[in-house]
Amino acid sequence: MEQSTAASPWLLLLCLAVAATGGALQARAQPDVNGFISIDCGLAGKTTSYVDDTTKLLYTSDTDFIGNVGSTHNISAQYMVRPTHLSRRYHSVRSFPDGVRNCYTLRSLVPGGKYLLRASFMYGDYDGLGSLPIFDLHVGVNYWQTVNISEPDLEVTAEAVVFVPDEFVHVCLLNTGAGTPFISDLELRPLKKKFYPQANLTKGLVLEHRLNLAPPDTSIVRYPVDPHDRVWLPKSDAKMWSSISTTETVQSDGDVFEVPSMVMQTAVTPLNAAMNLEIIWSPNPQPQNQSLGYLIIMHFSELQLLPSNAERQFYISINDMQLPEPVSPHYLGTGFVSNGNARYRDNKYNISMYATANSTLPPVISAVEFFSVISATNIATDSQDVSAIMAIKANYEVQKNWMGDPCVPKTMVWERLTCSYTSDNSPRIISINLSSSGLNGDISSSFTNFKAVQYLDLSNNNLTGSIPGSLSQLTSLTILDLSGNHLNGSISPELLKRTQDGSLNLRHGNNPDICTDGNSCQPTKTKNKLAIYGVVLIAVIVVLVLVAVALFFFLRQRNPESMNNSVKSHKEMKNDGHRTEKDGYGNSPLGLETRQFTYIELERITNNFRRVLGKGGFGNVYEGSLEDGTQVAVKIRSKSSNQGDREFLTEVQILTLIHHKNLVSMIGYCKDGEHMALVYEFMSEGTLEEHISGKGNNAVCLPWRQRLRIAVESAQGLEYLHKGCNPPLVHRDVKATNILLNAKLEAKIADFGLSKAFHHNDDTHVSTNRIVGTPGYVDPDYQTTWRATSKSDVYSFGIVLLVLVTGKPPILRTPHTISIIEWVQQRLAQGNIEGVVDVRIHGDHDINSMWKAAVIALKCTTEALAERPTMTDVVAQLQECLNLEEELADGGSDSGIYNGTNSDDINWTDDAYSTNKSTNSSQRAALEKEHNFGRVPTMDTGPAVR
Repeated sequence: MEQSTAASPWLLLLCLAVAATGGALQARAQPDVNGFISIDCGLAGKTTSYVDDTTKLLYTSDTDFIGNVGSTHNISAQYMVRPTHLSRRYHSVRSFPDGVRNCYTLRSLVPGGKYLLRASFMYGDYDGLGSLPIFDLHVGVNYWQTVNISEPDLEVTAEAVVFVPDEFVHVCLLNTGAGTPFISDLELRPLKKKFYPQANLTKGLVLEHRLNLAPPDTSIVRYPVDPHDRVWLPKSDAKMWSSISTTETVQSDGDVFEVPSMVMQTAVTPLNAAMNLEIIWSPNPQPQNQSLGYLIIMHFSELQLLPSNAERQFYISINDMQLPEPVSPHYLGTGFVSNGNARYRDNKYNISMYATANSTLPPVISAVEFFSVISATNIATDSQDVSAIMAIKANYEVQKNWMGDPCVPKTMVWERLTCSYTSDNSPRIISINLSSSGLNGDISSSFTNFKAVQYLDLSNNNLTGSIPGSLSQLTSLTILDLSGNHLNGSISPELLKRTQDGSLNLRHGNNPDICTDGNSCQPTKTKNKLAIYGVVLIAVIVVLVLVAVALFFFLRQRNPESMNNSVKSHKEMKNDGHRTEKDGYGNSPLGLETRQFTYIELERITNNFRRVLGKGGFGNVYEGSLEDGTQVAVKIRSKSSNQGDREFLTEVQILTLIHHKNLVSMIGYCKDGEHMALVYEFMSEGTLEEHISGKGNNAVCLPWRQRLRIAVESAQGLEYLHKGCNPPLVHRDVKATNILLNAKLEAKIADFGLSKAFHHNDDTHVSTNRIVGTPGYVDPDYQTTWRATSKSDVYSFGIVLLVLVTGKPPILRTPHTISIIEWVQQRLAQGNIEGVVDVRIHGDHDINSMWKAAVIALKCTTEALAERPTMTDVVAQLQECLNLEEELADGGSDSGIYNGTNSDDINWTDDAYSTNKSTNSSQRAALEKEHNFGRVPTMDTGPAVR
């Protein structure tokens, strides 16, 4: 007894140790309390970890993030011994001699969050070959940077600020044929959403330089001084500038960057107070040169308490273009200036700071950041499909080289998967073939998450257990092959029903313990018990029926008229399939004064859903005909739809309340059990997108005048939503596929399932808990702030207008990914309007109306909300375009020369420049060139300050 008592504490300690070890193993693949993930790549042993000497952050092995892919090495001993301290993170590497793409998966992130990613590389002759590699780095499916190892002892770092839409992100190394990719360490740091607003769903920022100017020593500033672990490199040169400093704390004042006080406590100023302070930057481009432009962010603070007769105020010019407002730094506060949208690229930047006429002190600057802007518009595989296939990979320990995104790019689709691709939506996994793959255990529930899968082959494995009945919910699934396993039990009634109606081909041969007759699977004793239970149940039912019949006759004798009416009502409903029940106020069950259809009725009016008109995120749209012959469109929600009851009810309620000639009218709806549908007016000519792309059944090339009419009518519909509704509505999904055309080619806005109401003026917004919309059409401000305004619709409409002008999609991928905005700007900057116009129009247009429409579109898509017009302004401007076109049709002449626009038409460049007078095309090109804040490649030495 004493031995048992004495052993108990030791047993308890052992259990606690095991639990702690298991918890540590699990935690290693998760962010820490700061949300940080810190990985030492190639660190020996899955459970190995250590605390970094400088940051005191815990670094762990990379095995939980990449598995057993690649090989681990230590760098050569000669490179571990160096005059300066070499961080432990560089002692080991993981290399990837096999496969084109190898990816780390960082999980448990906040969807819609903004993150800093940092990867580091030091070759150190780890393989003894002395071969310096070049390879590419990707974030998910988008290019990040080319890693060029030029010296064996050179520490190369790649850092990016990215928007992460899902709970995970892939960091991938791609072998480009110039050497074996490898990596030393990988870090992820969460950022506040307000940080770096230029990083959003369609764009990322790649760090070129982040400089702390005139620090007291050569120390690098990072965590914990910067709680977000940004790395601020020191930059000092007593021969180039004077420095000033303070020991007082510099407050961030809540700006969008929150630069640490230690960085802002020092600043540089010219050696001579009469001189300008200049930063010259001439970096080299990335080999692929895929940047969309360069972003420059300068940070300022006043570190001296100035007397009343002193003032520090200065202008900033970039490449001789002066920014409009002078800078007056706040005492012990922070401020910043940037070059705005950074849409343009230059091969050199000359940033000059010079005092204003009233200033008594020279300019100062404390820190500066340089970023290249990269595209993030490649559409990744549907996140639900990705999560499901990653779960399958982990559950069955699939040994195939399944890395990164399953479907993108098409050349790297995972082995044994087939994907479907559409222009507007994420790729979907439609076929999974894991036959003869050595799968063990039960059929994973994750298979039920592949809502678009059509073919699933799990044959000839070692699967056990029963066949999940939930697989019947995969409405797209047509072939399910489970033959040659060790499955047992009954096939569920739901699956049997689908095999009997021909919608599913279920193959289950060579599973000796599978049975299709439920009774035959039960042991004899169980059968006997069920027989007894069955007799008792039948007896109970007979008694209940007798009681019900007696009660029926009793009630009929007391109130025969009421009973007759009830029976009549039931029969009427059964015969015509039309649900007519109302509440006590005469309303339909949803409280809407509109017709409610049953599913039976929809089957009848669509001739059993015979003809499909189109397909969207909600589901298929079918052609139908009412009792009186009126043609209708019936939109049925599919089970695989991402839109749920909320979006459906939103659209029903909105369509019931709004009435405008340029908005699609609703005739009725169906909410019958699990079936949900909308019945609305028939638009015989399909979507605008079909006509522009030429892919629809009704598609014809629209002439420019017709396109302008469609633009005006669509704009009028949106104007009504913003101004005519009470409360006003934000559509949130304006795009060419949601503009429908009737037999007269009249345009009407459709699809209101994502609409939101706001209650005051244009400057109010709707906060959302997720980003909705279609890539290419979504407002960057909405992506950054998650606040939808009427100006969000204006931006999306501007994209629609550019599509009408150019005949091109919102995102162009030839040869490199580029937005339609940038594609148009590049040509208009050269005065080349004909290079913008859809070639199919064949010159049948007024050049002035075309110019004006393109200008309106670019004005709608400016990133600054305040500079975008309202839809009322857009309607008026487009009507002027249409008037010009109609004058041409009535016999007016077209000189082919652009005559200019008025001052309200366009702000051609970034926020730093606007014009208040008319200019011709050559003048515009010159102005564009003058204010070309473009991308500049990076120099290893960094920018020079003088």
